[in-house]
Amino acid sequence: MPVSPASPSTARAINDRLALGLLQSEGPLTANQLKQLTGLSRPSVADLVERLQGSGLITVVGEAGAQRRGPNARLYGIVADRAHLAALDVRTESVSVVVTDLLGAVLAEASAPIGGGTGTGHAVERAVALVERAALEGGVQRLHTVGIGAPGLIDPTTGDLRDTSSLPAWHRRLAGALHERLGARVLVENETNLAARAERRDGAAHDRDTFVLLWLGDGVGAAVVLDGVLRRGASGGTGEIGFLPVPGTSILPSATSCEGGFHSLACAASLRELGAEHGILEPGMSGADVVRRAVENGEGAFLDAVADRVAVGAAAMAAILDPGCVVLGGEVGRAGGAELAARVTDRVTAMSPLRTEVRAGLLGGAAVLRGALLAARDAAQDELFGPQAAH
Repeated sequence: MPVSPASPSTARAINDRLALGLLQSEGPLTANQLKQLTGLSRPSVADLVERLQGSGLITVVGEAGAQRRGPNARLYGIVADRAHLAALDVRTESVSVVVTDLLGAVLAEASAPIGGGTGTGHAVERAVALVERAALEGGVQRLHTVGIGAPGLIDPTTGDLRDTSSLPAWHRRLAGALHERLGARVLVENETNLAARAERRDGAAHDRDTFVLLWLGDGVGAAVVLDGVLRRGASGGTGEIGFLPVPGTSILPSATSCEGGFHSLACAASLRELGAEHGILEPGMSGADVVRRAVENGEGAFLDAVADRVAVGAAAMAAILDPGCVVLGGEVGRAGGAELAARVTDRVTAMSPLRTEVRAGLLGGAAVLRGALLAARDAAQDELFGPQAAH
């Protein structure tokens, strides 16, 4: 069946989005460079430059070449302050926030403890005030889009954080309060899914369209990316591996608690206990600190014990999904680095006939905030630039 040619307006929109994508990824470009990179004719490039300037999306930011002057030397770049963004990493009792321009340049950062026995309303107010102060410090009058990474399940039909007994009530009220106070578009996503987005864009999975990110931190979880698409499941629960029944625990997990599941083997608290058994734990050390100390000091017996535990979850994901690659994310995954990843690879290879490479995450806990920023930036750019032909 023949394909109908795109209408002139559709073709213009596609060309504009293509040029904006190049300006985002390559930085400022001349009209001639845009012509070469897009394959468009000179008149078409001239038209799109005029359109994009007229809409306030691009502007002249300089000239190319030390000796060149005139229209052909003009460098065009995206107007970075056309929109401002915020990203939040919401933990059980704390919030971190970063404020950026449309291209991701950081304008302000802040973090603060939230909760700790205070009432829900007060916790929400403190979190919202933290975002407002960060925006003010960054010289931002209005936020266009806010991305939030939080633990828990996201309802796939509403995009809201689901009501579960294990999460503080202020988590669920934060998105609505931010939208009401700031007038910004607010997006909420599971923290592990955002970490996978960041590791794919900027980290250990940059060359993979199919992989599983196994999050190892205070809690455990997994994000599943198949053929470039993040999979959420019927109820938003894909990757809730903390509830996976596993050998080596004394009880089974329940609908309201992951104690006794894979969580009990691989969470930070369990690794601290394991560190104490091996004589590595010192006062004030986190699970990631213990793993990092073990790597630095060559504590092979401890690392083998950790790898035995982590491999149970990694092998389960490999057997079900055959992703070919498992990234060990979170603070513990980064702390273990290549040393832990190699040990887990050996065990998964012995446990499964499916070839699975295990990699250390490169971004650690910072992946959540980075992923929330990417989500906010992509959403804002889709609104301002028009959606990409393929996402």
